[in-house]
Order: sequence, then structure tokens, then C-alpha cells
Amino acid sequence: MITPTITGFLACQSWPEIFKKNGRNALSFTTLKVVMKNTRKEYSAVMELCRNLFQKKGQDYGTAWRILRLTSLTDQIFIKANRLRSIQLSGVQKIEDPMEGEFIGIINYSIMALIQIEKGVVNEPDIDAEEALILYNRHSSEIFSLMENKNHDYGEAWRDMRIASLTDLILQKVLRVKQIENNNGETLVSEGIDANYMDMVNYAVFALIHLSKKD
Repeated sequence: MITPTITGFLACQSWPEIFKKNGRNALSFTTLKVVMKNTRKEYSAVMELCRNLFQKKGQDYGTAWRILRLTSLTDQIFIKANRLRSIQLSGVQKIEDPMEGEFIGIINYSIMALIQIEKGVVNEPDIDAEEALILYNRHSSEIFSLMENKNHDYGEAWRDMRIASLTDLILQKVLRVKQIENNNGETLVSEGIDANYMDMVNYAVFALIHLSKKD
């Protein structure tokens, strides 16, 4: 079973090499240590973890998530972001599910939502796990490009942000999406739903990078 608790990644190996040598258990953050020095490598390592989990779940469960409406995916993200904030505020965690797993869930649910926006919601799964992974990879690439552009303009300001702040930003974005959904997808001056999902992915990746550096 995958245990996405972070102490980090290995910097000296690529993720494909890690998977080849260690198999599925290589996905466990517990056994890996991050000493990576640049955003591209760190970001790619986190997304490889999320992608691999998405792929494994696709093999286990197929693409049943294709029936989910955007409101359902948004609510799943809200539950995860709200749990993170509640734990951070109270300092108490009664269920041992690690925070890292919630951020990974936010990333994958957000990308699922982007796929749903592109292809529409269906009444029964209409694509196989292989096609779903192709779509996942394409949206991941677009989100990565967005991150690099914003990182260029903002000068990697996220590195000075705290995990709690990134959590708040994710929760703010998901609340915006819920309001847009309540408005039947219409906005007057705001960016659309898809941009908010993309931002949530990037905030969650940044949070995971920060968590990977904690002892």
C-alpha cells in the first residue's frame, strides 16, 4: 500500500530510476530524502509521485471517476483542504492519515476536474486507464508551464511562504470554484474554473516540496 508521508526524495536519481530499482514501494515518501536544489526537479519529482499514484489507482479501479460531476470533485478537494486547515489550526490530528496524502489528493482531483471540463461528464466510464493517463500527462504539462511562467514573474516567492498559507490559498480557490459553480459557471471579472484548479495543483505541489524538506 502506498504511504505518502514525506521526509523527502533522493536527489541523485531520476524518478524512473527509483521506481525501476525499488518498485511500487519507491512511492513512499517515508523512505526517500530530498536534497534537490531547483524548482524544476523538485516539482517534477512531486508530480511523478502523483502521476504514479493516479496510474496505480487507474489499474485498480479503472476510470469510474469519469461519472463525477465537477461539483463532486470540488467538494472532495474542499474536504481535503478543510481537513488540512483544521489540523493546522488545532495542532491535533486524531486520524493518522498524513497531510501529504491530502495534498496529493488535491492535485489528482484537480487534474481529474480539468479532464472533466475538457471531455464532459458521462454516465459510465468511456475511456480506459491508458487514455486517462495521457490526458493527465497533458494537463500536468500545461500546469507545469503555468508554474514556470508565474515563477519567472514572481521570483519564486512561494519558497518564503508557509505551508499554512498555501493551504489557505487552496481553500480560498476551492471556495471560489464552489461560488462559480453556484453561479452556473458564469463570472463577471474573475478567471474561470479551470484556472483555479490549475492554481490549486501548483499550491499543493509547493506545499509538498516544503514538507519534503522537514526532518
